[in-house]
Amino acid sequence: MTEDNPIRVLVVDDHAVVRSGLATFLHACDDLVLAGEASDGEEAVRRCSELRPDVVLMDLVMPVMDGATATRAIREKCPRVQVIALTSFKEDDLVQGALEAGAIGYLLKNISGDELAAAIRAAHAGRPTLAPEAARALIHAATRPPAPGADLTGRELEILGLMVKGLNNSQIAERLVVSRSTVKFHVSNVLSKLGVASRTEAVAIALQHHLLPDATE
Repeated sequence: MTEDNPIRVLVVDDHAVVRSGLATFLHACDDLVLAGEASDGEEAVRRCSELRPDVVLMDLVMPVMDGATATRAIREKCPRVQVIALTSFKEDDLVQGALEAGAIGYLLKNISGDELAAAIRAAHAGRPTLAPEAARALIHAATRPPAPGADLTGRELEILGLMVKGLNNSQIAERLVVSRSTVKFHVSNVLSKLGVASRTEAVAIALQHHLLPDATE
């Protein structure tokens, strides 16, 4: 983009001082211009539809609607608008959530002005930019083992829920109207997938990792 046809940027942050600082930064760049501001995700979605900016600088932790939810809505309604997550947080789940929602970049607020300008230009050209911390978070998320119970089938979760309630195999078979051998097969699978040797251990893991949200009701 040139000074005659600058990249239009929407700034989204719930802190007025951050929006003001970013606006000042954009005014100092010949090829970037402030298209508008929003103080939460819901306002950001609305402003994007009205202003049609080229790039959005999106905070993630905000009231009313968080940045990842707003990013997904913006990308659905305005697919040509690119979103850069600009946040103080580098937790794995926030990085994953933002990128899965459609953000093309993930940057931390301690980035330099030159780096931010380069990232905005890259986003407008369709090129991603990730802070090193965000890249490490993605690698960590991709290499960590799956959560306990992630591979349990629906039927196995159902049987685990009945185990949590204290039912034995015969009672589970009666409740589900299946044979005891079928229940024994499923219970064996549950223990194997959870990596435990007893029903008591399986129940403990189910409660510890909240595998069954309704188990304590």
